[in-house]
Amino acid sequence: MDAEEIERSAALERRHWWYAARRALVRRAVRPWTPGRAVDVGCGMGGNTVVLRELGWQAVGVEYTATGARIAASRGIPVVRGDGRRLPIADESVDLVMSTDAWEHIDDDVAVAAETFRVLRPGGRALVAVPAGMALWSGHDVALGHVRRYERDQLAELVRGAGLVIDDLYSWNVLLRPVVRARRRGKEAPQSEMEAVHPVLNAGLRVAVGMERVLPLKRLPGVSLVVVAHKP
Repeated sequence: MDAEEIERSAALERRHWWYAARRALVRRAVRPWTPGRAVDVGCGMGGNTVVLRELGWQAVGVEYTATGARIAASRGIPVVRGDGRRLPIADESVDLVMSTDAWEHIDDDVAVAAETFRVLRPGGRALVAVPAGMALWSGHDVALGHVRRYERDQLAELVRGAGLVIDDLYSWNVLLRPVVRARRRGKEAPQSEMEAVHPVLNAGLRVAVGMERVLPLKRLPGVSLVVVAHKP
């Protein structure tokens, strides 16, 4: 993702339905866990790192881009420049590794998964969210610098191959998948879909994603995949 796209995302992050729904997902997933030391790999502008810190975690962001790291630091978030393939974190030193919409940007995701395993303490958890399904590949992915979108079995194999034990693997943003697929069909030119949304539509989209908390949709195809795993 280039600097211009990161700046645009930073301007949208606080109110845009997608970012708000992703923060809510992180909050729901992490709230039951006892806080400890955490690292947010590919933290971007730091919105999800803030959620961890609000929940009592000693959370630090690791961000590859200078622009993302600068914005996160300007928001008071502890952040270091680093590469997910070679994390600047000691062996077995953290209780949680979180990475939301970062693995798809990295060519060697096997190395990222291995680094996640390396830095986790025994019993430590990983929370990873990635875009789902190459059927949804479009110019949006190209504009954001994605290398791939993940299939369920592919993500499971990657995580298990690193030595982690999967506790849950589920789809997210299921209700809106047909809309996303129709919107992206045939769009090959690089163009991000992250843009300002009318407040009424923005609220409606947040409600639609929020409904997934009470509907049995997690095993159906979605726009994203979420995996929760632990180090044995």
